[in-house]
Amino acid sequence: MAATAAGVFHTSYASELRLRHTSAERLRLVLVVAGLLTLPWLVNPYWLGIVNTIGIAAIGAVGLNILVGFTGQISLGQGGFLAVGAFTSALLAQRAGLPVPLAMLAAVAMTAAVGAFFGLPALRLKGLYLAIATIASQEIIIFVVRRWGWLTGGQGFLDVERLTIFGWRVPRTSFEFVWYWIIVGLAVLAVVTARNIFRTALGRSFMAVRDHDIAASAIGVDLTRTKLFAFAVSSGYVGLAGALTAHYTQTVTWERFTIDISIQYLAMIIVGGLGSIAGAVYGAAFIMLLPPLLAELADALRTRVPLLADQLPAVQAAAFGLVIVLFLLFEPRGLDRIWRRAKDYVRFWPFRY
Repeated sequence: MAATAAGVFHTSYASELRLRHTSAERLRLVLVVAGLLTLPWLVNPYWLGIVNTIGIAAIGAVGLNILVGFTGQISLGQGGFLAVGAFTSALLAQRAGLPVPLAMLAAVAMTAAVGAFFGLPALRLKGLYLAIATIASQEIIIFVVRRWGWLTGGQGFLDVERLTIFGWRVPRTSFEFVWYWIIVGLAVLAVVTARNIFRTALGRSFMAVRDHDIAASAIGVDLTRTKLFAFAVSSGYVGLAGALTAHYTQTVTWERFTIDISIQYLAMIIVGGLGSIAGAVYGAAFIMLLPPLLAELADALRTRVPLLADQLPAVQAAAFGLVIVLFLLFEPRGLDRIWRRAKDYVRFWPFRY
């Protein structure tokens, strides 16, 4: 089917269920795959480390978008659920001696269960009230990990050994390179799984609850089951991101999972685009790249604008807030919408429509 067709018309269910419908979409997918395969050879370890943090953030942002963008349940407890995943995986791998892959799977299951538990208020609360309830879950989880001395042995943090799989330990000389393939592989799996969730009855029930929960209930959607499943699935993704953070950074401390992190993840899906899996990835990349790019700019302008380098943390915080405000004002549907408009412009040029 040509990329310039007047529309995408399906003649079978198999055609409708394809993830890519046009040759242009398939070409873009090939280019993305080629870019991912060649990227680690094109950048230095510093920027490869930033790419790795983007991959971890993308997994968590996709999970949050499932809950907020696709189900309409506001959550500000992302940092707490990241902490559950990180501490669970680290403890199982370090103290119980569980293999890291199994420890991470257990962390995903544990975080999903904790997320479903803290999702119980969603059965009775909506909007601002639900957001406040999720902030409470954030504070409760962080309070527990700060005060429960057994978790960290009284140190306040957990040291995690360098990743070892089946007796093979990641070498320090190629640390970022090896982790790149692990993180990218899991991020691609997470994105593909999320895309497929919304082609199932469960995914469609998520969107029905978002659009109008009373109407969804009237057509047979079980609101209790759907909302709890949304919190569980979303938290499972976040738990995976937390477990990856623990083993990648090799240090687990509550200071990595404060309310600031919850706001940062919410900013990712706002900037990327609510209700878009691709938008969550775009938003994660944008928000995680903003601080290092500003640092590079400040370093380049150090002699001309010394204030920029001297006040870099304040500038980064101000830029973070400004970006959110600008997107809310001028493009509430985020980077995903900008990308779609750019594609439409190229496809229909020189015509406006």
